[in-house]
Amino acid sequence: MVTCEDILNLKLDGMQLIAGKKGLHRMVSWTYMVQTRPYADHMNRGNFALIVVDYVRFDYEEAARSMEELNELGISGLAVSTVDDREEVPQSMIDRANELELPLFYIRWEGASFVDIAQSIGSLIVQTGVENKKTGDYLYNLLFGYEINDKYVEKISGQFGLDFSRPYRVGVIVIDRKYGVNLEQDEHTYEYYADCLNREVNNMKGSSMFMRFLNKFVLLFEARENKEIEHELEQILRRLDDKPQFKGLIRSTCILGAAYKDPRDFGQSYQEAKNLIAKKDILPNPKNKKVLSASSMGIYKYMFNSGNQAEILDYCNEKLRTLEEYDHANGTFLQDTLLAYYMNGFSVGKTAEALFIHRNSLQYRINKIEELLGMELDDYMEYLNLINCILIKRLMFS
Repeated sequence: MVTCEDILNLKLDGMQLIAGKKGLHRMVSWTYMVQTRPYADHMNRGNFALIVVDYVRFDYEEAARSMEELNELGISGLAVSTVDDREEVPQSMIDRANELELPLFYIRWEGASFVDIAQSIGSLIVQTGVENKKTGDYLYNLLFGYEINDKYVEKISGQFGLDFSRPYRVGVIVIDRKYGVNLEQDEHTYEYYADCLNREVNNMKGSSMFMRFLNKFVLLFEARENKEIEHELEQILRRLDDKPQFKGLIRSTCILGAAYKDPRDFGQSYQEAKNLIAKKDILPNPKNKKVLSASSMGIYKYMFNSGNQAEILDYCNEKLRTLEEYDHANGTFLQDTLLAYYMNGFSVGKTAEALFIHRNSLQYRINKIEELLGMELDDYMEYLNLINCILIKRLMFS
């Protein structure tokens, strides 16, 4: 997607960057002409804002106040023009833009009109969207096409610089969202997150193809032995989810299929990743990794392929029956406690925090589990057996 740096690189006549160079990486969703308050009614995250200092609605004091408000709303950048170039942008406003790392541009009054600038930026955004769609179309056909012949594969490798003599794998990025009162604003935040994700993934070191497909994001990338791309993807998703505008509202997980050399098998890699989506919150993941693969299932994946699922389920039911009956009768969560205690490294403090309960309440639950099962939880072999039974049942029925 487009950033303020891309706008700077347009070298538009009469437009120059005067502050906020460190923020040039900010994503631009569209342009917006600032006129009336409240700005929150009109401004969306990622908008590139335009202000005319006309000494009627805006003087520079008002422009500086507006810059603060607009930055709080998540604008990508701000361009200011002064009627007849009557005065320069105050140094205090320039200094503040640098502090905020907000790209601040000045547009000469006689240099270019806001209409021309808005059209140029809009054209760049549309053109970028067309290019992304083109890439998505090629990837869609590669994953779901019924006839992937050598000629088509050669065309893709030539256009996107992919070397299909090496193995590639498919990743499916699933985004979980929390909704607030303002659904329209939630949707704008989600779209801005998607734009940021698109930009980050397209700038990854490894050659990749990326597309938005239904409510998911799909990428194809080279599977290297050192897993550097997987590590980079982990960092990208963590960095995005930790941004103040997204933290607690949007989080993403990437599920990986197996690696294949033959492009005709890339669709299989996609299906493998897709089949794990429903199980992503059940898989053992004590370190809360953002990138998971079929290997995350460990031994469990073999259990579901051996043909003796009924026998396995009977065994799990027998091991867990006492806890299940007690939870059902008393509205307790002893199985969840057992699993959380394991996932948090047998730490009472961390487990209590994860379950949002007091340490004394956790200790009471642990004592009750030991009483009901007639065992000590420091019997790690038996404990692991119970954990396996809980996970197998949840994986079977998810």
